[in-house]
Amino acid sequence: MTDDEPMSDADYGTLARFRHILRAFVAFSEDAARDAGVAPAQYQLLVMIRGWNGEGDPSISDLAERLVLRHHSVVELVQRARSAGLVETAGDPEDGRRQRVRLTPEGEHKLTVLGRLHRDELRRFRADLAAIYTDLR
Repeated sequence: MTDDEPMSDADYGTLARFRHILRAFVAFSEDAARDAGVAPAQYQLLVMIRGWNGEGDPSISDLAERLVLRHHSVVELVQRARSAGLVETAGDPEDGRRQRVRLTPEGEHKLTVLGRLHRDELRRFRADLAAIYTDLR
């Protein structure tokens, strides 16, 4: 498909199905997090910390980039997660202005439970996503 090709009814139908699948997953995720006693934003934070593949623990700036949030918003999110016992912070030995964030054992436990639920839900969506991908060819 090129940029100047007109959108068809089928194209809009595919976009609508994709948005529905995406929204259903987000709603599932938010509900699962709340049921586990974790704010949805905190669950996202835990995933980004555990999924970090950079050197050492991620910094607040690293997490802001991965979460697509402003630095000060992540500072507040980390403070709330720390108060909930899910994460801990430590100064960066190479740059004392930078804070590194890691999961606590409680954060690891919550993430393990929620991670399994999310993995299973993603597997259920696989067929729906594959159908949408096929429609876009």
